[in-house]
Amino acid sequence: MSTNRRVVIAVFPDVDLLDVTGPAEVFALANRETGGRAGYRVQLAGPTAGVVATSAGVRLVTDLTFAEVEGVLDTLLVPGAVDLHPDGPVARIDPEVVAWLQAAAPTARRVASVCVGAHLLAAAGLLDGKTATTHWSTAARLAADHPSVTVDPDPIFVRCGKVWTGAGISACMDLALALVAEDLGEEVALAVARQLVMYLKRQGGQSQFSVPLSRPAASRRDIDELRMYVADHLDGDLSTGALAERMCLSERHFARVFRRETGVTPAAYVEAARVEAARRLLESTDEPLEAVAAASGLGSVETLHRALRRQIGTTPATYRRRFRTTP
Repeated sequence: MSTNRRVVIAVFPDVDLLDVTGPAEVFALANRETGGRAGYRVQLAGPTAGVVATSAGVRLVTDLTFAEVEGVLDTLLVPGAVDLHPDGPVARIDPEVVAWLQAAAPTARRVASVCVGAHLLAAAGLLDGKTATTHWSTAARLAADHPSVTVDPDPIFVRCGKVWTGAGISACMDLALALVAEDLGEEVALAVARQLVMYLKRQGGQSQFSVPLSRPAASRRDIDELRMYVADHLDGDLSTGALAERMCLSERHFARVFRRETGVTPAAYVEAARVEAARRLLESTDEPLEAVAAASGLGSVETLHRALRRQIGTTPATYRRRFRTTP
């Protein structure tokens, strides 16, 4: 017997298309994989009835207006839209969406935002006192505009009570898969992920960034060049002393300059880069852990275990089971 899981997705002018269609596809596939037992019923609701133009130029058609959304909702999903300013993208705050969220959220079992949709939740007061994430490019603005919200710009998604917030943009799929896993279990979510040819499931705590992208460009070109050297020589001697020697600086002066430019110590940066390499090997190969540790520069299986636990809170074997992309 199927369960009626009503999902209402807010749509409004210039909404990001994938924010809407990505989760809708995940829910549709969950229905298919369970022979309809999942019971997801997706509806698009907007300020007015009719056609809504998305940021991609593709037009969507609402099923009902905000005023016509009645009864209890299982999931209320809020995508985002951005306006481009000279200093970067700015999340669009549609007052009609905000007003509807304030009225509709109490009737929903859970509320979720995708990408910069978190700004709409925050404007509606739904993130007050909570931890949330959003697209990395607007996270600082979200934190500045809403001091009562603890903004973590790194994770793919964050759950805080009945409110979920997701990063951008393809992370909408990871968030939707996590919602399916909560409702129907990991096996169904895995079946959906396989149909989508996706990882299942990227943990909420996984970073939106690779290690080189997770730090802004250094003001010193030689530090940026050194970071590229680290990425290309993970199995070499990357001790602080060796890197300082390469830079022709004293170890103490080098450590001070590197931390000023990157925000982390040389040792922490090198470990993060090696863990990222180890993750890729665990995802894409069947190499034994000894080989993964050696190739990533972590040296031993014991060090590999310690580094993964410290960086991403899991073991190599568990990570491989969840994220391996090879048969």
